[in-house]
Amino acid sequence: MDFLRLSDRIIDNSAKMGKQQQQQDPAVSERRKLPVDFGTIYSKDLLPAAGGEEMTRTFLQELVNVLLNYVCKSNQRSSKVLDFHHPHQLKEGLEGFCLDLPEHPETLEQILVDCRDTLKYGVNTGHPRFFNQLSSGLDVIGVAGEWLTSTANTNMFTYEVSPVFILMEEVLLRKMQSIVGWSDDEGDGIFCPGGTISNLYSILVARYHFYPEVKTRGMGALPQLALLTSEHSHYSVKKSAAVLGLGSENVVVVRCDERGKMIPAELESSIAAAKKKGMVPFYVNVTAGTTVYGAFDPVHAIADICHRHALWMHVDAAWGGGLLMSDRHRMKLQGIQRACSVTWNPHKMMGVPLQCSAILVKKKGLLQECNELGAKYLFQTDKPYDVSYDTGDKSIQCGRHVDVFKLWLMWKAKGTEGFGSQVNKCLENAEYLYDQLQKRTDFELVFKHKPEHSNVCFWYIPPSLRGLPPGPDRDTRLHQVAPQIKGRMMEKGSVLIGYQPLGPKVNFFRSGI
Repeated sequence: MDFLRLSDRIIDNSAKMGKQQQQQDPAVSERRKLPVDFGTIYSKDLLPAAGGEEMTRTFLQELVNVLLNYVCKSNQRSSKVLDFHHPHQLKEGLEGFCLDLPEHPETLEQILVDCRDTLKYGVNTGHPRFFNQLSSGLDVIGVAGEWLTSTANTNMFTYEVSPVFILMEEVLLRKMQSIVGWSDDEGDGIFCPGGTISNLYSILVARYHFYPEVKTRGMGALPQLALLTSEHSHYSVKKSAAVLGLGSENVVVVRCDERGKMIPAELESSIAAAKKKGMVPFYVNVTAGTTVYGAFDPVHAIADICHRHALWMHVDAAWGGGLLMSDRHRMKLQGIQRACSVTWNPHKMMGVPLQCSAILVKKKGLLQECNELGAKYLFQTDKPYDVSYDTGDKSIQCGRHVDVFKLWLMWKAKGTEGFGSQVNKCLENAEYLYDQLQKRTDFELVFKHKPEHSNVCFWYIPPSLRGLPPGPDRDTRLHQVAPQIKGRMMEKGSVLIGYQPLGPKVNFFRSGI
């Protein structure tokens, strides 16, 4: 298919250039200068072993060279997005790469080989032709932040073990709350392991806000609660309802228009229908940037409905939150300041390395009240500092990874305006792709509207289907096109792009730029 041949030509035409770049790569040259034979050295020879400082430096420098070589190669269009192998091939072992765990220690030479092979057989998510997920790219400052975070190797539960990171989290949360539009005297939050957990927090605190007795007496003391969310919303809402004991069947799915936006009138009627069934609606999830279409629910109209019915309004801006950084595009989230809580994933549109997600809660103190248990071996009240900075009891976790430093460091490096420019560029690229696809006879857009976000949804129409009229036969055959093309592109390593069906629409490609 010509769609495949195009990606092959991109690789073939630039392969020679890529080899020249690799030969000139300073990381490769530096690695070749290292004379150390790691084949006789083991981890026991590194720090904290006596006299292990120099060997530790040499080993880590070699590892840095491996990583630098990978980072530099990530931006070479001549390289593959992935070197695909089936699960059974990787499990059986390839060219010395073995997943089995040994009984006896292996040499540092083998450890370095394992590091190189792990990168070789993984997916290069920083590659220019990786469009598979909404989180992609490889920001060098963000990588530096992640390296430092791992080196510090601390926990985010108390100020005494994480003083600088705790304060960085406070600064970041206040900045993000200000950008959302909340006043200085309101707003709380915490960084979480992904948008699903952030959304779970929103339901958890909303339930506690209306029914604080649930913390001690459980769901048996509560009426049959109902949550409402759009049919295009993220599956994490239903998953959270299941996890929290609310039940996925008590999630009321609200119809959307053809563009994927929740219809406010349908929300109103869904609330009335739920009440008629004896359910008690308490929470509405508004999506700002749906996963597939990149659609934005009408926040103001939904906020009016939530206000009339005294419902908690959460805005899931995991994908769309980054647009708040752009003066040009933030109007797509008008009304977000009226939210009771917001999910925002900087690891998506803002390009922060995985993972980096925040739950913002408008009412101060609610996270603490909802989750605190006051473990005396961690959260003593007689410490020699302001214990309000022991923020760990706001979390449902005990151990919590430091996800804030890489974002803080990137913000320092880019500034707010740098993030805004980055967002603008992504959306310009999406609009360019949309305009180009409109002109092509071999592609068909899933919907005719210009993209609101960087999502561009389309079908590739092979020659055999271009003359067929719309109908079941064409749909059945078109449904098979995207998975076949993707399978071949994965095997070649040329492009990685997502596809899915949605409602009555058969499999189509979704490019998250």
